[in-house]
Amino acid sequence: MAGSGSRRPVAMAQVARLAGVSVSTVSHVVNRTRAVAPETERAVLAAIAETGYVPDSVVRSMRTSGTRTVGLAVSAMSNMYFGDLVHNIERTLAHAGYSLLLVDTHDNVVDELRAVADLLTRRVDAILLAPSADPSGALNHAEQQGVPVVLIDRASNADVDQVSAESIDSTATLVDHVAGLGHTRIAMISGLPGLSTTEDRITGYKEGLRRNDLPFRKELLVAGGSTEEGAKAAFTALMESPDRPTALVVANNLMTLGVMRAARDAGVAVPGDLALVGFDDFPWADLFHPGLTVIAQPTEAMGREAATMVLTRLEDPSLPVRKVVLRPTFMHRESCGCSTTEPDAARSSYAAGRR
Repeated sequence: MAGSGSRRPVAMAQVARLAGVSVSTVSHVVNRTRAVAPETERAVLAAIAETGYVPDSVVRSMRTSGTRTVGLAVSAMSNMYFGDLVHNIERTLAHAGYSLLLVDTHDNVVDELRAVADLLTRRVDAILLAPSADPSGALNHAEQQGVPVVLIDRASNADVDQVSAESIDSTATLVDHVAGLGHTRIAMISGLPGLSTTEDRITGYKEGLRRNDLPFRKELLVAGGSTEEGAKAAFTALMESPDRPTALVVANNLMTLGVMRAARDAGVAVPGDLALVGFDDFPWADLFHPGLTVIAQPTEAMGREAATMVLTRLEDPSLPVRKVVLRPTFMHRESCGCSTTEPDAARSSYAAGRR
């Protein structure tokens, strides 16, 4: 990537012409001095990403030595999964003398571009990004400024450094487990459409059904939108179906909480009426009654690996692009409907480590 100092500065008027708006409108979007229509803001942000525009105040204050600050753009920072990830990233960066600046992308393409633009105006040296369904605008904007990006949590076809956890075979392992207990009507509540993790876990669900000689039934795959409320609605729809499932795979921790609450409210006993397994572990998952059988992502290793990628990229920009996939761990507890003292081949097939 070329540094921003190798190009002539882009004027605000160029952004305005490309977006088809006035210079004052661009100024309002950049400086947040006045609200503009959502479609206008999208057009301006897209033009900023395409041109690589940086506000004059930032250009004047840029230093070649950098700020020793790394930006982290993720969604739902209140999610305990991301909280653990952030902790491990921050600890590794702090040891190297770097500070961490957090922004929330809300898993939305426009908000993601805004978040990355905000980080760039604060002159971060690099960006860690949990990408949306289409991170191309954000990645292009960072590239225009010569700021390296490392993708975290979700894999992408983009030619940038990235670290993620394996999702396909690990989800299939959850299906294997409940199928091995005799369940044939196995449902799934999937996450936010378009995210690589959502698509991979759906693929894994279908693969698990296939290798257990079970048919895929589209009515047993319901989107929960990666939220508690969405999972509650999906759970209700599944439980009200005439051929309700006897086992359920839930694709992330927030949705698992939603399912647990919905099951309690509906009087559905787990695992008596419904075997439940999910993706993402909780710090207190073993304290639930029943304890939750889940796939635990390697958040400590992922955070450490991502931060190390950033540091080595900053030290040597000529390094080849690295794509690391980490292996999760199967956590066998009681919500699946079997005793944790029983032998479980799935447990030994998944141990934290690098693929």
